[in-house]
Amino acid sequence: MGDYLESIPEKKEEMHRKRIGLIVNPVAGIGGRVGLKGSDGEAIYKRAIELGAVPVSPDRTCKALKTLAEIRDEIELLTYPNEMGENEARSCGFSPLVIGSIRPGATTPKDTERAAREMREKGVELLLFTGGDGTARNVFDAVSDMLPVLGIPGGVKIHSGVYAASPIKAARLVMDFIRTPQKTSLLSAEVMDIDEEMVRRDRVSARLYGYMKVPYERGLNQSSKAGSNPREGVHQDEIASDVIYNMDKDTIYLIAPGTTTKAVTDKLGLKGTLLGIDAVQNRRILASDLNEAAILELMEKQSDARFKIIITIIGQQGYMFGRGNQQLSPTVIRKVGIENIVVIATANKILSLNGEPFFVDTGDPELDKDLEGYTQVVTGFGRRQVYRVSA
Repeated sequence: MGDYLESIPEKKEEMHRKRIGLIVNPVAGIGGRVGLKGSDGEAIYKRAIELGAVPVSPDRTCKALKTLAEIRDEIELLTYPNEMGENEARSCGFSPLVIGSIRPGATTPKDTERAAREMREKGVELLLFTGGDGTARNVFDAVSDMLPVLGIPGGVKIHSGVYAASPIKAARLVMDFIRTPQKTSLLSAEVMDIDEEMVRRDRVSARLYGYMKVPYERGLNQSSKAGSNPREGVHQDEIASDVIYNMDKDTIYLIAPGTTTKAVTDKLGLKGTLLGIDAVQNRRILASDLNEAAILELMEKQSDARFKIIITIIGQQGYMFGRGNQQLSPTVIRKVGIENIVVIATANKILSLNGEPFFVDTGDPELDKDLEGYTQVVTGFGRRQVYRVSA
């Protein structure tokens, strides 16, 4: 026997890889910029394409996956074929386990439900999905509250509380869920949806469908949307008076969706749209319910005019841009100019945020960064409040 023992390397225990499911609704959000107020149904999808819409969910999924790429070795990613997750996963450097089957270019809500059920059966520890309220409903119908889920926001309307505040924040929640589970709590969050047909008639009818478990960290999750309080009418009227008092007759005002903003057109005696974009100049409506292309066309025709955006925040969620007003795209916002954005909100709506900032999620990270900081908010006649904005 020699004077030394040959060292034998210790066998390292193989790292446990978290099994994460990924489902992408390829048509989610496609109706936003073209002003269709949703994407539910084959007819709406076809109309959106005719209007020049492009899918937004692949890009928003990739924003999350590119952030998650640094821990790809700690994840076993399960997904569905082609545009339901495989394409995005592979383009972001993942080698996913692809299950199930679809008809490319002809996916339906049933595909989402089937994908969620199959991923639950295969033991995913967290189900990540991209879409809006309709997608959340499909996932709920398949898995209920039997496993943790998390939505990457990609829809037009997102009333549900099962979504992260942005794709990047979704990635951060997943990373903490995997690496430091003690940082994240699992909370029950609402699955909400509204009737899109009623929305297109300028009426909002929301319904609670159930609850799902989501990883939660303060500042990373999106709250459920709160409905308008009828008692806010007096305060909204005061805000409208202030806005009208300060209007310039030559400026064109793009009035964004919401009950607070609609109070402006109501006080002017105009027939404004509750959930669309109206252009107002010299106390008259130039055009109603404008989509992105129509706004840009108006700006081209009125190239000598100054434009301003009058916008409010979503109750309890705090979003300024990126939820329900995608017609105000990054291109539109830049052309108008950040300095020409007028933010209006009642004091009670601000208090409902419990100190959380206003949020922006335009889909353009550079613009979101430019919008960050502090903004002045009209809260009543002659009353202003300075409030923080975060991406």
